[in-house]
Amino acid sequence: MSKRISKAEKERIAAILELLDKEYSTEIKIYLNHETPWQLLIATILSAQCTDDRVNLVTKDLFKKYKTLEDFANADIRELEADIHSTGFYRNKAKNIIQCTKTLISEYGGEVPKDIDELTKLAGVGRKTANVIRGNIYKEPSIVVDTHVKRISRKLGFTKEEDPEKIEYDLMEILPKDHWILYNIQIITHGRTICVARSPKCEQCFLNSYCKSFQSASICDMKRNKNEQKK
Repeated sequence: MSKRISKAEKERIAAILELLDKEYSTEIKIYLNHETPWQLLIATILSAQCTDDRVNLVTKDLFKKYKTLEDFANADIRELEADIHSTGFYRNKAKNIIQCTKTLISEYGGEVPKDIDELTKLAGVGRKTANVIRGNIYKEPSIVVDTHVKRISRKLGFTKEEDPEKIEYDLMEILPKDHWILYNIQIITHGRTICVARSPKCEQCFLNSYCKSFQSASICDMKRNKNEQKK
C-alpha cells in the first residue's frame, strides 16, 4: 500500500532534490572503477565494509592479474584472499567471488543478469549490489542503500527504518524514479563532503533548512538556552 504524502512534504522533497541537482549535477556516475559489468559486480562485492578508494586501489592490479571471469573462477582461494586482503572480510569475499564467477559462467554464459532476483541468487550479492548493477549497467531505476544513504535519509526524515531493504522501499515511495540511482550518487558525495558521519558541517549545509535532524537539534538548543536564561 502506497504511503500518503502531504502536499507540503512533496514540496519539501522536491526542494531537496532540486538543491541536490544544483549542487552535485544530474550526471550518473559511479565511483568504482570498471570496464565491464562483471568487473563492477566484483568491485561492488569488494566494497562491502570498505571505501571505494581502497577498492579502486585493489582492483587496479586485481583486474590486470585476473583478466577474465574464468581467471577468477579458477583462482586459488588463498592467493585471491591475499590479493584482496586490504578490503577486509577477505576470506568471505574471495569465496563469494569465486562462486559468483563460476555461476555466471555456468548459468548465464558469462553475462551479468539484469533481474534483481537472479542477481541476488549470486554468491555475495545482496540488494545493494544488485541495484548498483541494475542502475549503473542496465539503467534500470534502482535505489542503492549504502551507509551514506541510510544515515542521511534518516536525518532528512525520508525514513525511520534501520533495515536497508525497508529504507529502499520507503525511498521508492517518495522519490521520483528519475532520481532513484541519482539520489544515491548525490548523497554519497554529500556524505563525504558535508554531512560527514563523524563531524557533519551542519551550519554549512545547503539542506539544513529542510533537514529534520538539524531542525530538531536547533529547537533543542533554543529550549536549552531559554532554560539557562531563566536560571
